Amino acid sequence: MGLIKAAAGAIGSTFKDQWKEAIRCEDMGNDILMMKKTTSTGVISNKSTIIVGPGQCAIIYDNGRVIDATAEEGLYTFDDSSTPSFFAGQFGAVFKEMWQRFTYNGASAKQQAVFFFNVKEIVDNKFGTKTPIPYGDWLHSILNEVNGERTPLSINIRCYGTYSFKMTNPAVFMSEIAGTADIYYKKELMEGQMRSEVVGVLQNVLNELGNSKNKISPLELPSQTDEMKQMMDEKVFDEPIRARGLSIKSFVIESVTPDEASQQKIDEYELASNSKLLKAKLASDYGEAVKAAGANSEGAMNGFLGIGMMNMASGGVMGGVSQSVWQDTTPPVQQQPINNIQQQSVNNAPQANPQSVAQTSNRGEWECPNCHTKAGGKFCPECGTKKPENTKKFCTNCGKEVRQGAKFCSECGTKVEQ
Repeated sequence: MGLIKAAAGAIGSTFKDQWKEAIRCEDMGNDILMMKKTTSTGVISNKSTIIVGPGQCAIIYDNGRVIDATAEEGLYTFDDSSTPSFFAGQFGAVFKEMWQRFTYNGASAKQQAVFFFNVKEIVDNKFGTKTPIPYGDWLHSILNEVNGERTPLSINIRCYGTYSFKMTNPAVFMSEIAGTADIYYKKELMEGQMRSEVVGVLQNVLNELGNSKNKISPLELPSQTDEMKQMMDEKVFDEPIRARGLSIKSFVIESVTPDEASQQKIDEYELASNSKLLKAKLASDYGEAVKAAGANSEGAMNGFLGIGMMNMASGGVMGGVSQSVWQDTTPPVQQQPINNIQQQSVNNAPQANPQSVAQTSNRGEWECPNCHTKAGGKFCPECGTKKPENTKKFCTNCGKEVRQGAKFCSECGTKVEQ
């Protein structure tokens, strides 16, 4: 007994009168995976026609065994005198194995039917992780101070998305899942073991994407569709699903969210990183301001005011930096000491050699009357208060006014007597 493919257009010819019965299956859409069709008597008469639609596979079942099958759409005549034809298309080897081995013990003495299988890609299947999945976040990596290597931040994520699958072995699907049911719906499969198996596949894929070789951050996961499919194929992550005659065709992650504890980790990491970046930038800006103020005598006062305000705005962040800078004693021709900057007179200084009205304390230090901070220049480095003016010095060579505490004249370089 077997199938003989009818000539094209035969269904509209006079040969249709020779067909005692016509067995066909309506389109199964995206929800039905297998459907059984037979006659009112449960017997398929000789010379009956069987119509196989697009995306369908038909298996002829007779008394507990498979006698023929086809996955090629078209019209077929059932001939009980012919041998199996196996107009199989993509499932040739599968059908031959079914014909040799496929049996159902305890089948009724007389039962003939055509089982139609949906071999189209079954799309828009939702998945989600009920519990968070561990993942290595390389976007927020941590430096190991001992060996200098970076390790990912360990977080837990939840993923949601869609996948598609396709029937690749109707024989296995029938023997392992559907049996000889009259109809088998996709939801019966989705609500059972396959849901857990899909999440298992996702877990394996995420382990690969988050390892030290790939270093994919969680935010990049939705764009890794092709990589996921390649990993599944290479490492056969969907092996439990293939063992049921099915195969995953696509896998798309639409949403990735860290759990509450992981989000807190990320927030703390970014806060610490931003603080380090802020300190580094302030240190850089401070150094640039120091150089600019030292190189421009006319703008030294403005530069110094900016430095003081910068330190105030940073809440004392620059305290450690300023200590070393403020103690610089390089001659003013090369770099002016910041702790002794004063505004120089824009008018010509007297040519006489006036004496200092009074001497200042050691190294010109004074106490700010506002915040009581020890200072060495004309302005307090903490609050910007101007130093009370009580002393003046002039260069013994050129008569130019000399900054308080300076060791050299900024005009001619003559050493200043202390």
